[in-house]
Amino acid sequence: MKKNITALFLLVTGFIFAQQTEDFKITDEWLAKIERMAPSEPTVKNVSKKKILVFSKATGFDHWTIPHNAEMLKILGTKTDAFEVHIAYDVESFDKKNLKKYDAVVFNNCNPSGPKRDLFWDLLQQNSNLPDQEITALSKQYETNLMNYVAKGGGLMILHGAITVQNNSKEFSQMTGGSFDYHPRQQEMHVKEVDPKHPLVQAFKGNGLTHVDEPYFFNNAYFDYNFRPLLYIEIDKLEGMKKEVDEKVNYVSWIKRHGKGRVFYSSPSHNAQSLDHPELLQFFLDGLQYVVGDLKCDDSPIGK
Repeated sequence: MKKNITALFLLVTGFIFAQQTEDFKITDEWLAKIERMAPSEPTVKNVSKKKILVFSKATGFDHWTIPHNAEMLKILGTKTDAFEVHIAYDVESFDKKNLKKYDAVVFNNCNPSGPKRDLFWDLLQQNSNLPDQEITALSKQYETNLMNYVAKGGGLMILHGAITVQNNSKEFSQMTGGSFDYHPRQQEMHVKEVDPKHPLVQAFKGNGLTHVDEPYFFNNAYFDYNFRPLLYIEIDKLEGMKKEVDEKVNYVSWIKRHGKGRVFYSSPSHNAQSLDHPELLQFFLDGLQYVVGDLKCDDSPIGK
């Protein structure tokens, strides 16, 4: 009996650990691998080189993939010669004058801390001696600066956990398409295309993407469906759900308009191992080309 219990324990724990991926440091070999797999040309060619601000400072949960994503984006820009990528960590990046220098902003897993869930407030609180009242007013100004930047034609690309940047702001949620609610444990899942013919998911060739990730669930503006969904996961295939839901699918990537600007969100991926899929690199490149206005496609919202 004890042998059977031990065998069962090893089987279960082995399965759980098989669903986890370990972090690793960036090496020359890894950079060379990503460079080999990255697209050689942009999907939309003969366009002017765009300037991209990649904000990569977290104040809450610190995703180990932040530097990996930054290097991946630099490789995409350099190899295709379509983007000039600037990595930033300071809250002053969101000054009006500074934002005007760029065609798009990328939120690279820049999670704020809880329960406030206000990245700008956190950054000011950590890096200034201002009283809380002034920090609150200035953080709201930075949020307004970014929202106005997108509304006037700027692009915004949001990677994975960065959907939480202003997680308690209803206005920000309307712009991004939703706020973070929770996620079950990491697990292998098959992410599928909503419309395999849509230009933004052409990289997956109708096969979707199977990888280990956190299945994100969303709230606030998400249920307005004021976006054009790109990728989804089937809820009945997930394990460890904390809540019962009526929906059969959960969207994990989408695009949308905000004023004259464009927003692209991708929940994939939590782990840098997912970047070993060339189709995901192509997907991110196409997302960048969408938010800067080069790649034209249907971004009309599906609505409730």
